[in-house]
Amino acid sequence: MSISYIMHLVEFRTNQNISRSHAGINVNTAARSGSNVTEPVFTNNTIAGNVHIIHNAPGFTGYRTSCEKTQTSAIKSVILKYKKQICSEYQYVTEYNSLPGEQVLLSERFTQPLILQKHRDQKEREEELRSSGEDFQQVLSSKSSDESVHVNSLFNVDHHGISPSAVILQGNSGNGKSFTVQKIMMDWASDKLYKERFDIVFHLKCKEINRISGRKSLVEILSYSCSLTSDEISQILQQSPEKVLFIIDGFDELKLTQDIYDMSAHTDPLQKAPPEVTLCAVLKGHILPESFLLVTTRSTATDTLGKLLKGPQRFTEIMGFSEKSVEEYFQKFFQNEELFRKAYECVRANETLITACSIPVICWIICTVLRERFSAGADITSGLETTTSIYVDFVSTLLEHHCQGLSQSVSRLLRSLGQLAERGILEEQVLFDEKMVYETVPDPASNPFLCKFLFKRRIRHETMFSFMHLSFQEFFTALYYISLDSKTLKEKLTKLRSHDHESRYAAVMQFLFGLLNEDVRDTLKRKHGVFVHPTTQKHLKEWLFKMYHSFLTVHCLYELHDESFAKEILNEKADIFLMYEPLRRTDCWALLYCCQCCQWMKQLTLHCCKLTSEKLSMILPVLHKFESLR
Repeated sequence: MSISYIMHLVEFRTNQNISRSHAGINVNTAARSGSNVTEPVFTNNTIAGNVHIIHNAPGFTGYRTSCEKTQTSAIKSVILKYKKQICSEYQYVTEYNSLPGEQVLLSERFTQPLILQKHRDQKEREEELRSSGEDFQQVLSSKSSDESVHVNSLFNVDHHGISPSAVILQGNSGNGKSFTVQKIMMDWASDKLYKERFDIVFHLKCKEINRISGRKSLVEILSYSCSLTSDEISQILQQSPEKVLFIIDGFDELKLTQDIYDMSAHTDPLQKAPPEVTLCAVLKGHILPESFLLVTTRSTATDTLGKLLKGPQRFTEIMGFSEKSVEEYFQKFFQNEELFRKAYECVRANETLITACSIPVICWIICTVLRERFSAGADITSGLETTTSIYVDFVSTLLEHHCQGLSQSVSRLLRSLGQLAERGILEEQVLFDEKMVYETVPDPASNPFLCKFLFKRRIRHETMFSFMHLSFQEFFTALYYISLDSKTLKEKLTKLRSHDHESRYAAVMQFLFGLLNEDVRDTLKRKHGVFVHPTTQKHLKEWLFKMYHSFLTVHCLYELHDESFAKEILNEKADIFLMYEPLRRTDCWALLYCCQCCQWMKQLTLHCCKLTSEKLSMILPVLHKFESLR
């Protein structure tokens, strides 16, 4: 019987003030007949009623009657039934493109992401955003060895011996926060995780809480989200609140109708209030302060959550997949060694895509597209889906599934992102201060394509934003440019090139031609109302005829993926050359595609370009098409 419950039954009255005298204290205790009372041993006690007194009872919960033991056994049975229901429900995942009734086993998709337990400084953030390919993987590997944490140790004690009451799990859109939560729920229900630590784990999705109307208590909200009844939930919460874990998924999506810092505090799990008020009372620790919390959020809401959440807190961040995890994901997805190897090697050859694969959703998009191509019998050596098409699919996925309640049209949102991206490229910035962002992007906190960071500046905090990676900044710049008329576009590209941003210029140009692809144009127009200006399309194709940099030409043709136009261009440009620049795997794939569009070509020059045996073997199948090699 808990102390709080005893106090409803027992009234204590002292006959005199507590003192340190040897005379002791006179206490009158009145209880209902038949009740058990656990109390300190005082002298001169006067007991009224048919009362059984227990002296020196162990533990604050006191002696358990046979009735209480039966209740505990009943609760265990309820929790066991709840675990079975969780295992049944959470063993499957429904993918974005799943048909009704179509499901995939969680074990065939879930791959452990890299989770860090630290805030990174500005220099570290910039390094992550700017690096790509092997450099990017080295950055992740260095963090993986020193700063990573596994989900089974999220609530472990720190070096001070303190265990957190609340853990923040931050991550960008599509980085696997909800997937990780599903895995935690499944492993707990299967007795593989937190078996001794938590008797019960509740999973609350903020998206679903937004749909609950009226005033609701915590017990009622929990009953909406799981198979337990309100009575069963009440009994579980009353028995051992210190062994309860609440997982709050998607705090950034919670719709708040009032100031969270000015909400009326209530402490009763049965008290009714607007659902978001009840949830905030749990987060603050007003309701069930002994319980534990794991809260997922995008970075745009982390500072708000940190101020609201009870302590002690622990901050963690999902970084996405390391290269090893990307490989594991591909292997699980294809479940065929030959197809897995073929697909993974294609992606690994593309520095931009293998970097983007650190985002789990992009991994899924690429695998889904490649599986479709394999099923159709397409020859993978004719070229992987273009980088641009993958990025467009990613943008479409986030707009459809991670972008509820937009305060502006999609076309306006994309245009504002493009303007911010362009400004950053011209000013050589990957991190943007609040002023710059709010001048360009309305409501950046609800924008799924932006990340928000807090950095320490002497005695204060400074808030900054970024895109998920520099490559997305380049993509959104191109997406903005493609809708401009040819005159404005020409001015923009001239300005970009004159700022000595040759590598950025080349990346934007490749995305521009990728956006001219017929299928990509159709997707942008049909799904998002984004139109390619007709004069722009004509101007870009004319510009390609005049381009001097032959390997940039090859990449632009690869992204455009128009075989007849590629043949026309390559017949004009008899020579392809690369000098004093390392030959990348991406270059080899683009060259392969272009050579397959033509019967023959005049000359290939590769001079001082670090040609390795691996890269030579990649282009070997088409070298016979050149009249001469240098």
